[in-house]
Amino acid sequence: MSGDLQHPDRDPDRRQFVAQEQQPFGAVLACIDSRVPPELLFDTGLGDLFVMRTGGEAIDPVVTGSVEYGPMTSGTPLVVVLGHQRCGAVKAAYESLRDGEPLPGNLQAIVKALQPAYEQAVSEGGADPVETMTRAQVTLTAADLRSNQDLAPLVGKGALAVVGAYYSFDTGKVEVLVGAPS
Repeated sequence: MSGDLQHPDRDPDRRQFVAQEQQPFGAVLACIDSRVPPELLFDTGLGDLFVMRTGGEAIDPVVTGSVEYGPMTSGTPLVVVLGHQRCGAVKAAYESLRDGEPLPGNLQAIVKALQPAYEQAVSEGGADPVETMTRAQVTLTAADLRSNQDLAPLVGKGALAVVGAYYSFDTGKVEVLVGAPS
């Protein structure tokens, strides 16, 4: 938030250190938005994060498997589902569902994946339904991953935290919405 970046783990020594093996401390499922690269937002370096990016943090079996990879193969103790302010993918899905107008090509798969968040946002109401839907998508996705048959046992024994978070462009702050480890 302050702009005091450390740029850790980005030199040739770090590259050599992680060349044969990795032990990332976190996995982040974020949006494809060009303004929210997790490695830069969290000021991390080589080998620090597993990162998956999909429109509106939409998940399917391949994405879920990618999220599972770190915790299940190398004991990664943290998964963050990171939504963000002014999400274009969520806005497009919201408008498509509201207006009953399908999006072209495979974009409709994103709309379908975000439909539960749309339904939650509509039932909740609020001043900005797209922001409400964005937060709902983060919360629903984090809950889905937390209750996943393979991740739930790790969560249950405290070996894994699955956190839903929201990034504000205006402030640079990442707000934890759900799943903060105790």
